[in-house]
Amino acid sequence: MSESRVEKAILVGCQLDESDRKFHYSMEELASLTATARGEVLAALHQKRERVHPATYIGKGKLEELRQLEVEMEPDVIIFNDELTPTQLRNLQNTLSARVIDRTHLILDIFAQRAKSKEGILQVELAQLQYLLPRLAGQGTALSRLGGGIGTRGPGETQLETDRRHIRRRILDIKNQLQTIVHHRERYRERRKKNNTFQIAIVGYTNAGKSTLFNRLSMAKSFEEDKLFATLDPMTRRLVLPSGYSALITDTVGFIQDLPTTLIAAFRSTLEEVKEANLLLHVVDSSSPDYFSHEKTVNDLLKELEMEHVPQLTVYNKADEVHPDFVPSSGETMLISAFEESDRNRLKQKIEQMALASMTPYHVLVPSDEGRLLSVLKSETVLRELVFIEEKQAYKCKGYVIPEHPVTGSLRLFEV
Repeated sequence: MSESRVEKAILVGCQLDESDRKFHYSMEELASLTATARGEVLAALHQKRERVHPATYIGKGKLEELRQLEVEMEPDVIIFNDELTPTQLRNLQNTLSARVIDRTHLILDIFAQRAKSKEGILQVELAQLQYLLPRLAGQGTALSRLGGGIGTRGPGETQLETDRRHIRRRILDIKNQLQTIVHHRERYRERRKKNNTFQIAIVGYTNAGKSTLFNRLSMAKSFEEDKLFATLDPMTRRLVLPSGYSALITDTVGFIQDLPTTLIAAFRSTLEEVKEANLLLHVVDSSSPDYFSHEKTVNDLLKELEMEHVPQLTVYNKADEVHPDFVPSSGETMLISAFEESDRNRLKQKIEQMALASMTPYHVLVPSDEGRLLSVLKSETVLRELVFIEEKQAYKCKGYVIPEHPVTGSLRLFEV
């Protein structure tokens, strides 16, 4: 099947105790995910229930209605808005003719399309295999007729049709490979730590405009597109602040509500980059009607990653399209448009202010023959004042330095 062919999909959701508005956004997000996976939504079917049906997710009557809709519309795939249990998946697949996948499978599929680096590809394959393992029993015939399409990308048919032992072996193999990559990354991080550069990480809900902002702040070429999960692999670039001080800025994978647990585990190491940050730029799409729950989702996941202690600046993006109900949260916030140079300059000034607040001020008199120390102060600290004092044959230097920077020991020798 051609990769560019758009597949027809029917979406199915079960509204439990959440509000109509929340359920509506969740179904809209499922439609966006489907579009990102190159699918066209033909219809959406939903049912209000106290709890999902243990055998078929939706009730008997609603399942019959879905079967009729399937006959009428002939979709390629039917996508359910929650993670289905192996039993539900098997029963639905036996009742319906089209391919049946759930929200988790869909997200994994998008990640499989988007991963570019070796680590990203391995992380996705690991998450997909862990998801597939409990769902293998009794699916031989169903899987053997898959010819590609939404929910079938990634490890490929051969893995799907082989036995569990093979998959367990492959999972172990991937974990070992990832371990090696994690060690490499730790070494890079250690090196960066030794350089004692101020580190900023951009986090936020998927499609909030993180990569757009990252590219324009750092002049990098991270993939930006109006789609969910445009960035999967973390990228780090240099960011020059107004004073001329160079910080490092990292773009990260987008967060999403109900992120599959297999993916939280798999991408934990990708998000480890964020743990090293001195400042988080939390980008929020202020034009989204659901901006508040997006912001909450990200903060909850940061808590889960034990990162709520890192100083945070909430950057409300898309200022030109602000939603009528928008109200900024408390704390350090800014409303900008990533495309406006004046807004980006204001943001850089704010980042510098927050960076300085976490640094230690210094005031020293450095002898003129201490060329190396002067060079370090110019390149690795925020140097605010540099004046040559002739009678002392020394430079008066004032500025700010990261507390753990190795140069702080030398500075103590020349304090004024």
